[in-house]
Amino acid sequence: MNTDSYAELERTLPPILSRTEVPKLTGGLISAGRLANLDCLGQGPRRITLGRKVGYTRADFIAWMRSRGGQSEVEG
Repeated sequence: MNTDSYAELERTLPPILSRTEVPKLTGGLISAGRLANLDCLGQGPRRITLGRKVGYTRADFIAWMRSRGGQSEVEG
């Protein structure tokens, strides 16, 4: 992703996103299942929980996306 893409995410994402909303909010760029798997491996964005629901702050999610900007993976 380029810098303009991150700036667009900063403008359009809500302050807190649920894991299940991420695919819709990112245009299918990453799936909720993939985020769950990365979380189990300790490689996902810093999470917040409310009961059984998992979410991310916009700032933490975008920082995590930026940190992975050079990586290429097949979604699964």
